[in-house]
Formats: sequence, C-alpha cells, structure tokens
Amino acid sequence: MTPFAVGPDRTPSLSLGHAPVIPYTPGVSIHHLQLWVPDLGRAETSWGWLLGELGFALERSWETGRIWRENGVGIVIEASPDMVPGMLYSRLRPGLNHLALRAPTTEKVAELALEGPDHGWTQIATDTRHALPAALSVAFLEDADGFEVELVAGT
Repeated sequence: MTPFAVGPDRTPSLSLGHAPVIPYTPGVSIHHLQLWVPDLGRAETSWGWLLGELGFALERSWETGRIWRENGVGIVIEASPDMVPGMLYSRLRPGLNHLALRAPTTEKVAELALEGPDHGWTQIATDTRHALPAALSVAFLEDADGFEVELVAGT
C-alpha cells in the first residue's frame, strides 16, 4: 500500500493507514509536531486548554496520546511506551527549544499569559536575547514538564 493518497479535492495527501487523510495546504509545510510527555493527563490539561484557545480542535484520542489540529497542522502529545525511562525533557539540551504559536491578537496573548497558570502554565521571563519588532506581542509560557511555548501576535 502506498502511503500517498489523493484527497477529496484531488490534492496529494499523506495517509499512513492509522490517521485520516489530511489534504495538503499550500504554504503550510508542517504536517504535525509530536511531543513525548511523561504524564499524559497533566499534558492534556495544559496543552488541551492552550491549543483549544488558539483554535485547534481535538481530532483524535488514543490510550497514550492526543492530536489537535488547526489548518492542517497537528500538535500531538503522547506518553509513548518507547520513551527511555528516566530521561526527562530539557529545552536547554540539543533538540527542540520551544514551540512558537500564533495568537490572533495582542489581547489574546495577554489573556493566555494571564490565564495560563490556572491550566498548568507558568509565565517565564521575556527573551531579551532576540530583538523583537515593536509591532510584535509575545509571551513565553512553560508547562510542568519544561516545554516552552512562545505566543506571538502582530506582524
């Protein structure tokens, strides 16, 4: 079986047999990002709230994971049985440092930063190492497992 399929609108899509066919979205290169988490329930509380607030919809749940999708891009959290025991994530090691997500407005960035602690997020210091355009509104949040999200609004 070929992993490629053609979506209902005749555009190429990827189908691995275990997930729905997601049509190709021009201009969007990422199909999904997958984060392995040590505690699925804790991650679902924080990530589920944040992704829902940003317009992502829960697409699928299974015993060890969840996927939310928006505009064809998926964010997966999974407590994979393949994780190496005792190896905790650190954004300060080589690998993914943070995930930057667009918020629709500056007001939404402020709202999420304010409400984040009620949903397992901590606001962390503004990143002063990067020169940010004045028209950009940014908030940096960290979950209980050390994953950092940069919320960005503006141009």
